[in-house]
Amino acid sequence: MEQRVTLVTLGVSDLERAMAFYTALGWRAHPSSVAGEVAFFDVGGMVVALWERAKLAEDSGVSDAGGWGGVTLAHNVDHPADVDAILAEAEAAGARLARAGADTPWGGYSGVFIDPDGHPWEVAVNPGWPLDDRGRPVLDE
Repeated sequence: MEQRVTLVTLGVSDLERAMAFYTALGWRAHPSSVAGEVAFFDVGGMVVALWERAKLAEDSGVSDAGGWGGVTLAHNVDHPADVDAILAEAEAAGARLARAGADTPWGGYSGVFIDPDGHPWEVAVNPGWPLDDRGRPVLDE
């Protein structure tokens, strides 16, 4: 297996609400999305999908206890002001602010919002991972 991730699917309780939230953040669903069933977003080298939580659990062969699944998503940016602006944008779109933007012990700046289905998103500046011209982190050796 190659060392890469191509798709992350977020289980949602209300697809229309989830679509409205991510659309309010400026995301655009890919034309291959199926209205009322599943939404796909091209996020620059991989895909994020939104799918009904119960169907995702069944398809994945797991029992859904409705809690946090031990995963936090992240969106890296270049400047602390970008972190604060995105957190405000997410909150205005219906997210809950879990942690306001602040300096981190590892020399960066980050904050966390929770989307309407409980998925945590960290928004961060990581000086050890500069972003390339496509917004992708560069992990130096």
